[in-house]
Amino acid sequence: MDRLDNTIRPYAWGSPTAIPHLLGTEPTGEPQAEMWMGAHPGAPSRTERGTLVEVIDADPQRELGERAVTKFGPRLPFLLKILAAGAPLSLQVHPDLAQAKEGYEDEERRGIPVDAPHRNYKDANHKPELICALTEFDGLCGFRHPLQAAALLDGLGVDSLKPYVDLLHAHPVEAALREVLTAVLTADPEDMAHTVTAAATACDRLGGDYAPYAGIAHHYPGDPGVIAAMLLNHVRLQPGEALFLGAGIPHAYLSGLGVEIMANSDNVLRCGLTPKHVDVPELLRIVRFEPGDPGILRPEASPDGEEVYETPIDEFRLSRYVLPEAGTVHDLTRDTPQILLCTAGTVRAGEHELAPGQSVFVPVGDKAELSGTGTVFRATVIV
Repeated sequence: MDRLDNTIRPYAWGSPTAIPHLLGTEPTGEPQAEMWMGAHPGAPSRTERGTLVEVIDADPQRELGERAVTKFGPRLPFLLKILAAGAPLSLQVHPDLAQAKEGYEDEERRGIPVDAPHRNYKDANHKPELICALTEFDGLCGFRHPLQAAALLDGLGVDSLKPYVDLLHAHPVEAALREVLTAVLTADPEDMAHTVTAAATACDRLGGDYAPYAGIAHHYPGDPGVIAAMLLNHVRLQPGEALFLGAGIPHAYLSGLGVEIMANSDNVLRCGLTPKHVDVPELLRIVRFEPGDPGILRPEASPDGEEVYETPIDEFRLSRYVLPEAGTVHDLTRDTPQILLCTAGTVRAGEHELAPGQSVFVPVGDKAELSGTGTVFRATVIV
């Protein structure tokens, strides 16, 4: 079992205080957006044996187990994060596995450098993800029903939004959503900036259901993503609740602190709320234009005290233990690799005492006993 020393990424949208508060450290005044736990080459966790990438590369079967290596290859298939959103993240979607492989191979054939700003596919993997709230957490997830989106836009009283309102009344609903998103993202930039400014002013005045979009517009004035965001469900998670974000589902995190886990990939296609590249044709190929409830997840408890967030993929499995009192010992030994993350209290994982924000990597089969008082998230895989 290895104690992890993890990198904090200073993305501009990060909260300057949420992660320091969790860790019990002084804020630096700079944004602290994400703390990465895992073996992603961009910022691998460090151990006394070297980086987690080096540790796994030296003996994948010993660290990950034969079944995990056979199923996912000689790499840790998930990345665990603490995410602290102080401002909205970009509105985005992720490809499925077939789309990622196809897109990656196409860009490789065309000789687009992996670090090029207009490159869409950094790897050939998909990127399903799960976010679990540690504090109240606001986000956008999946399309509203077109009639609900039409009512929201119409309520702003902005004349230049009327054509979108009319389109949203068309049938079938998937085509209506596609038409409107396409129109918003391909509109004349100057005209759209005026529309967004007028919509933002109305959102400020109206408040209520419009308040989240007023906040988004404050951070991204004139961005067409502000209008695109109004096509999506607004979700407010309470601590312990989670969202699963599968392929093709448009989403954005707006504010709050959470534990995020994802397949080990960098593939993102952006819809707006960003100065970065937006590839509209490729985006429209990936997005699933299916309205529906975003589906808030709550953990399912097992007799041994493990609370599992069920998802339909195998690259990761997230669960938590809420330990109400010292003295009880939970045996977490598994035949799969694990990362254990403390988010509250003080707990002991094997020989390591963990405070909030501290974590350990547990190689396959290593004895892993958990005790203490607090909350621990457990990340592993399904083989």
